[in-house]
Amino acid sequence: MPKEVFGRGYDFLPKESVLTFEEIARLARIFVGLGVEKLRLTGGEPLLRRNLDRLVAQLATIEHLRDLTLTTNGSRLAEDAPLLRAAGLRRVTVSLDALDDEIFRAMNDVDFPVQRVLRGIDAALTAGFAPIKINMVVKRGVNEGEIVPMAERFRGSGFVLRFIEYMDVGNSNGWRMQDVVPAADILELLGRKVSLIPLPENYRGEVARRYRQHDGGEIGIIASVTQPFCRDCTRARLSADGHLFTCLFASTGTDLRAPLRHGASDAEMAHLISAVWQARGDRYSELRSSQPTTQPKAEMSMLGG
Repeated sequence: MPKEVFGRGYDFLPKESVLTFEEIARLARIFVGLGVEKLRLTGGEPLLRRNLDRLVAQLATIEHLRDLTLTTNGSRLAEDAPLLRAAGLRRVTVSLDALDDEIFRAMNDVDFPVQRVLRGIDAALTAGFAPIKINMVVKRGVNEGEIVPMAERFRGSGFVLRFIEYMDVGNSNGWRMQDVVPAADILELLGRKVSLIPLPENYRGEVARRYRQHDGGEIGIIASVTQPFCRDCTRARLSADGHLFTCLFASTGTDLRAPLRHGASDAEMAHLISAVWQARGDRYSELRSSQPTTQPKAEMSMLGG
Protein backbone atom coordinates (compact mmCIF):
# COMPACT_ATOMS: atom_id res chain seq x y z
CA MET A 1 0.00 0.00 0.00
CA PRO A 2 1.84 3.14 -1.20
CA LYS A 3 2.77 5.37 1.73
CA GLU A 4 2.02 8.54 -0.23
CA VAL A 5 -1.60 7.38 -0.51
CA PHE A 6 -2.10 5.32 2.67
CA GLY A 7 -0.03 7.32 5.16
CA ARG A 8 -0.59 7.84 8.88
CA GLY A 9 -3.57 10.12 8.28
CA TYR A 10 -5.47 7.73 6.02
CA ASP A 11 -8.98 6.97 7.23
CA PHE A 12 -9.25 3.19 7.28
CA LEU A 13 -12.42 1.21 8.01
CA PRO A 14 -13.99 1.58 11.45
CA LYS A 15 -14.07 -1.70 13.37
CA GLU A 16 -17.85 -2.08 13.06
CA SER A 17 -17.55 -2.07 9.25
CA VAL A 18 -15.30 -5.13 9.25
CA LEU A 19 -16.81 -8.61 9.18
CA THR A 20 -16.37 -10.59 12.38
CA PHE A 21 -14.75 -14.02 12.30
CA GLU A 22 -18.17 -15.57 12.84
CA GLU A 23 -19.63 -13.64 9.89
CA ILE A 24 -16.73 -14.66 7.66
CA ALA A 25 -17.11 -18.30 8.68
CA ARG A 26 -20.86 -18.24 8.06
CA LEU A 27 -20.41 -16.78 4.57
CA ALA A 28 -17.62 -19.27 3.87
CA ARG A 29 -19.96 -22.16 4.73
CA ILE A 30 -22.56 -20.75 2.35
CA PHE A 31 -19.98 -20.43 -0.44
CA VAL A 32 -18.79 -24.00 0.13
CA GLY A 33 -22.41 -25.13 0.03
CA LEU A 34 -22.62 -23.56 -3.43
CA GLY A 35 -19.60 -25.51 -4.67
CA VAL A 36 -16.54 -23.56 -3.58
CA GLU A 37 -13.72 -26.00 -2.73
CA LYS A 38 -10.83 -23.72 -1.76
CA LEU A 39 -10.63 -20.81 0.68
CA ARG A 40 -7.68 -18.42 0.70
CA LEU A 41 -7.06 -15.78 3.37
CA THR A 42 -5.32 -12.82 1.79
CA GLY A 43 -5.23 -9.06 2.14
CA GLY A 44 -3.66 -6.53 2.59
CA GLU A 45 -1.64 -8.52 5.06
CA PRO A 46 -3.87 -11.10 6.78
CA LEU A 47 -1.48 -11.73 9.67
CA LEU A 48 -2.11 -8.18 10.89
CA ARG A 49 -5.62 -9.33 11.86
CA ARG A 50 -5.43 -10.10 15.58
CA ASN A 51 -6.02 -13.74 16.61
CA LEU A 52 -6.25 -14.91 13.01
CA ASP A 53 -5.70 -18.50 14.12
CA ARG A 54 -9.22 -18.36 15.63
CA LEU A 55 -10.68 -17.71 12.18
CA VAL A 56 -8.55 -20.46 10.67
CA ALA A 57 -9.88 -22.90 13.28
CA GLN A 58 -13.48 -22.00 12.40
CA LEU A 59 -12.87 -22.35 8.66
CA ALA A 60 -10.98 -25.62 9.04
CA THR A 61 -14.11 -27.36 10.36
CA ILE A 62 -16.26 -26.58 7.28
CA GLU A 63 -17.51 -29.81 5.77
CA HIS A 64 -16.55 -30.55 2.14
CA LEU A 65 -13.83 -27.87 2.09
CA ARG A 66 -10.87 -29.33 0.20
CA ASP A 67 -8.23 -26.66 0.77
CA LEU A 68 -7.57 -23.85 3.24
CA THR A 69 -4.61 -21.61 2.52
CA LEU A 70 -3.19 -18.17 3.24
CA THR A 71 -1.13 -15.60 1.32
CA THR A 72 1.22 -13.41 3.36
CA ASN A 73 4.13 -11.01 2.92
CA GLY A 74 5.94 -13.13 5.53
CA SER A 75 6.66 -10.31 7.96
CA ARG A 76 4.94 -12.11 10.86
CA LEU A 77 5.17 -15.67 9.61
CA ALA A 78 8.05 -16.72 11.88
CA GLU A 79 5.89 -15.95 14.92
CA ASP A 80 2.55 -17.19 13.58
CA ALA A 81 3.34 -20.30 11.50
CA PRO A 82 3.08 -22.83 14.38
CA LEU A 83 -0.26 -21.37 15.59
CA LEU A 84 -1.72 -21.36 12.08
CA ARG A 85 -0.66 -24.94 11.44
CA ALA A 86 -2.13 -26.10 14.75
CA ALA A 87 -5.39 -24.29 13.96
CA GLY A 88 -5.83 -26.23 10.71
CA LEU A 89 -4.26 -24.12 7.95
CA ARG A 90 -3.16 -26.50 5.22
CA ARG A 91 -0.94 -24.41 2.94
CA VAL A 92 0.82 -21.07 2.86
CA THR A 93 1.89 -18.75 0.02
CA VAL A 94 4.56 -16.10 0.61
CA SER A 95 4.88 -12.99 -1.56
CA LEU A 96 8.59 -12.37 -2.16
CA ASP A 97 9.75 -10.21 -5.07
CA ALA A 98 13.53 -10.30 -4.52
CA LEU A 99 16.33 -11.80 -2.44
CA ASP A 100 18.44 -8.64 -2.61
CA ASP A 101 17.36 -6.41 0.27
CA GLU A 102 17.56 -3.13 -1.62
CA ILE A 103 15.51 -4.46 -4.53
CA PHE A 104 13.06 -6.10 -2.12
CA ARG A 105 12.43 -2.79 -0.37
CA ALA A 106 12.12 -0.93 -3.70
CA MET A 107 9.46 -3.36 -4.89
CA ASN A 108 7.46 -3.47 -1.67
CA ASP A 109 7.96 -0.10 0.05
CA VAL A 110 8.28 -1.83 3.44
CA ASP A 111 10.29 -1.09 6.56
CA PHE A 112 11.52 -4.63 7.27
CA PRO A 113 14.40 -6.61 5.70
CA VAL A 114 14.07 -9.54 3.34
CA GLN A 115 15.74 -11.74 5.97
CA ARG A 116 12.58 -11.49 8.08
CA VAL A 117 10.61 -13.05 5.22
CA LEU A 118 13.20 -15.79 4.73
CA ARG A 119 13.07 -16.60 8.46
CA GLY A 120 9.29 -16.83 8.15
CA ILE A 121 9.60 -19.28 5.26
CA ASP A 122 12.00 -21.42 7.29
CA ALA A 123 9.58 -21.35 10.24
CA ALA A 124 6.72 -22.42 7.98
CA LEU A 125 8.77 -25.40 6.77
CA THR A 126 9.55 -26.33 10.35
CA ALA A 127 5.86 -26.07 11.26
CA GLY A 128 5.01 -28.61 8.57
CA PHE A 129 3.85 -26.49 5.65
CA ALA A 130 5.13 -28.10 2.44
CA PRO A 131 5.37 -27.40 -0.35
CA ILE A 132 5.38 -23.65 0.30
CA LYS A 133 4.34 -21.49 -2.63
CA ILE A 134 6.49 -18.40 -3.33
CA ASN A 135 4.99 -15.62 -5.48
CA MET A 136 7.31 -13.16 -7.26
CA VAL A 137 5.85 -10.21 -9.17
CA VAL A 138 8.27 -9.18 -11.93
CA LYS A 139 8.63 -5.49 -12.85
CA ARG A 140 10.88 -4.35 -15.68
CA GLY A 141 13.82 -2.26 -14.62
CA VAL A 142 13.45 -3.21 -10.98
CA ASN A 143 13.72 -6.92 -10.22
CA GLU A 144 13.93 -8.99 -13.39
CA GLY A 145 17.56 -9.68 -12.46
CA GLU A 146 16.23 -11.63 -9.46
CA ILE A 147 14.37 -14.23 -11.56
CA VAL A 148 17.23 -16.74 -11.82
CA PRO A 149 18.48 -16.23 -8.21
CA MET A 150 14.94 -16.90 -6.98
CA ALA A 151 14.74 -20.09 -9.06
CA GLU A 152 18.06 -21.26 -7.63
CA ARG A 153 17.16 -20.35 -4.03
CA PHE A 154 13.78 -22.10 -4.05
CA ARG A 155 14.54 -25.22 -6.06
CA GLY A 156 13.54 -28.65 -4.83
CA SER A 157 10.36 -30.34 -3.70
CA GLY A 158 9.79 -28.06 -0.69
CA PHE A 159 8.73 -25.10 -2.83
CA VAL A 160 6.47 -24.07 -5.68
CA LEU A 161 7.78 -20.85 -7.26
CA ARG A 162 5.44 -18.58 -9.22
CA PHE A 163 6.52 -15.67 -11.42
CA ILE A 164 3.70 -13.16 -12.00
CA GLU A 165 3.44 -10.48 -14.66
CA TYR A 166 3.17 -6.99 -13.13
CA MET A 167 -0.55 -6.13 -13.18
CA ASP A 168 -2.60 -2.92 -13.13
CA VAL A 169 -4.51 -3.85 -9.99
CA GLY A 170 -6.07 -0.82 -8.31
CA ASN A 171 -5.33 2.79 -9.19
CA SER A 172 -2.31 3.68 -7.07
CA ASN A 173 0.61 1.52 -8.29
CA GLY A 174 1.49 3.68 -11.32
CA TRP A 175 1.18 0.73 -13.72
CA ARG A 176 2.46 1.06 -17.28
CA MET A 177 2.49 -1.63 -19.96
CA GLN A 178 6.20 -1.02 -20.56
CA ASP A 179 6.87 -2.12 -16.97
CA VAL A 180 5.56 -5.63 -17.71
CA VAL A 181 8.08 -8.41 -18.31
CA PRO A 182 6.05 -10.82 -20.49
CA ALA A 183 5.78 -14.46 -19.53
CA ALA A 184 7.65 -15.44 -22.70
CA ASP A 185 10.65 -13.33 -21.60
CA ILE A 186 10.55 -14.80 -18.08
CA LEU A 187 10.54 -18.31 -19.54
CA GLU A 188 13.46 -17.46 -21.83
CA LEU A 189 15.50 -16.10 -18.92
CA LEU A 190 14.82 -19.22 -16.87
CA GLY A 191 15.60 -21.51 -19.79
CA ARG A 192 19.17 -20.24 -19.92
CA LYS A 193 19.89 -21.61 -16.44
CA VAL A 194 17.15 -24.11 -15.54
CA SER A 195 15.89 -27.20 -17.33
CA LEU A 196 12.07 -27.00 -17.42
CA ILE A 197 9.55 -29.69 -18.41
CA PRO A 198 5.96 -28.50 -19.10
CA LEU A 199 3.28 -29.92 -16.79
CA PRO A 200 -0.47 -30.29 -17.43
CA GLU A 201 -2.88 -28.07 -15.53
CA ASN A 202 -4.22 -29.43 -12.24
CA TYR A 203 -7.75 -28.16 -12.90
CA ARG A 204 -9.68 -25.93 -15.28
CA GLY A 205 -9.16 -22.30 -14.31
CA GLU A 206 -5.65 -22.80 -12.93
CA VAL A 207 -3.92 -19.49 -13.51
CA ALA A 208 -0.28 -20.65 -13.75
CA ARG A 209 1.44 -22.43 -16.60
CA ARG A 210 3.43 -25.05 -14.74
CA TYR A 211 6.89 -26.55 -15.30
CA ARG A 212 8.93 -29.15 -13.42
CA GLN A 213 12.61 -28.64 -12.76
CA HIS A 214 14.97 -31.55 -13.24
CA ASP A 215 15.42 -31.88 -9.46
CA GLY A 216 11.67 -32.18 -8.83
CA GLY A 217 10.84 -28.58 -7.96
CA GLU A 218 8.01 -26.73 -9.65
CA ILE A 219 7.95 -23.33 -11.35
CA GLY A 220 4.87 -21.57 -12.67
CA ILE A 221 4.30 -18.41 -14.69
CA ILE A 222 1.12 -16.33 -14.37
CA ALA A 223 0.55 -14.24 -17.51
CA SER A 224 -2.68 -12.39 -16.84
CA VAL A 225 -1.53 -9.38 -18.90
CA THR A 226 -0.14 -10.99 -22.05
CA GLN A 227 -2.20 -14.21 -21.96
CA PRO A 228 -5.54 -13.42 -20.21
CA PHE A 229 -7.54 -16.29 -18.73
CA CYS A 230 -10.83 -14.51 -17.94
CA ARG A 231 -13.10 -17.12 -19.52
CA ASP A 232 -11.83 -19.88 -17.24
CA CYS A 233 -11.69 -17.81 -14.02
CA THR A 234 -13.36 -19.49 -11.06
CA ARG A 235 -12.46 -17.04 -8.27
CA ALA A 236 -14.73 -14.91 -6.12
CA ARG A 237 -13.41 -12.41 -3.57
CA LEU A 238 -14.94 -11.33 -0.27
CA SER A 239 -13.55 -8.04 1.08
CA ALA A 240 -13.02 -7.34 4.77
CA ASP A 241 -16.11 -5.12 4.79
CA GLY A 242 -18.28 -7.86 3.31
CA HIS A 243 -18.47 -7.01 -0.39
CA LEU A 244 -18.45 -9.76 -3.03
CA PHE A 245 -16.23 -9.04 -6.03
CA THR A 246 -16.29 -11.29 -9.08
CA CYS A 247 -13.07 -9.93 -10.62
CA LEU A 248 -9.69 -8.78 -9.35
CA PHE A 249 -10.08 -5.70 -11.56
CA ALA A 250 -13.66 -4.84 -10.54
CA SER A 251 -14.70 -1.31 -9.64
CA THR A 252 -17.41 -2.24 -7.16
CA GLY A 253 -18.76 -5.27 -5.33
CA THR A 254 -22.09 -6.52 -3.99
CA ASP A 255 -22.79 -5.79 -0.32
CA LEU A 256 -23.28 -9.04 1.62
CA ARG A 257 -22.73 -7.49 5.03
CA ALA A 258 -26.01 -5.54 5.12
CA PRO A 259 -28.35 -8.47 4.42
CA LEU A 260 -26.24 -10.70 6.66
CA ARG A 261 -26.67 -8.29 9.58
CA HIS A 262 -30.35 -7.61 8.84
CA GLY A 263 -31.39 -11.20 9.40
CA ALA A 264 -31.16 -12.85 5.98
CA SER A 265 -31.26 -16.65 6.18
CA ASP A 266 -28.52 -18.87 4.77
CA ALA A 267 -30.85 -19.77 1.88
CA GLU A 268 -31.45 -16.09 1.10
CA MET A 269 -27.74 -15.35 1.20
CA ALA A 270 -27.03 -18.31 -1.07
CA HIS A 271 -29.65 -17.06 -3.54
CA LEU A 272 -28.06 -13.60 -3.58
CA ILE A 273 -24.55 -14.98 -4.10
CA SER A 274 -25.73 -17.32 -6.87
CA ALA A 275 -27.51 -14.50 -8.68
CA VAL A 276 -24.39 -12.33 -8.65
CA TRP A 277 -22.16 -15.17 -9.85
CA GLN A 278 -24.47 -16.28 -12.64
CA ALA A 279 -24.74 -12.72 -13.97
CA ARG A 280 -20.99 -12.09 -14.07
CA GLY A 281 -19.47 -10.98 -17.34
CA ASP A 282 -16.02 -9.86 -16.16
CA ARG A 283 -13.24 -9.91 -18.74
CA TYR A 284 -11.09 -6.91 -17.95
CA SER A 285 -7.80 -8.60 -18.88
CA GLU A 286 -9.14 -9.59 -22.30
CA LEU A 287 -10.36 -6.04 -22.91
CA ARG A 288 -7.06 -4.56 -21.74
CA SER A 289 -5.14 -6.61 -24.30
CA SER A 290 -7.36 -5.45 -27.17
CA GLN A 291 -8.10 -1.82 -26.30
CA PRO A 292 -7.10 0.82 -23.73
CA THR A 293 -9.21 0.79 -20.57
CA THR A 294 -9.18 3.34 -17.77
CA GLN A 295 -11.94 2.07 -15.50
CA PRO A 296 -11.43 2.76 -11.76
CA LYS A 297 -10.58 -0.40 -9.83
CA ALA A 298 -10.63 -1.50 -6.22
CA GLU A 299 -7.18 -1.61 -4.65
CA MET A 300 -5.15 -4.82 -4.35
CA SER A 301 -5.12 -4.33 -0.57
CA MET A 302 -8.89 -4.83 -0.59
CA LEU A 303 -9.08 -7.80 -2.96
CA GLY A 304 -5.88 -9.76 -2.48
CA GLY A 305 -4.10 -11.47 -5.37
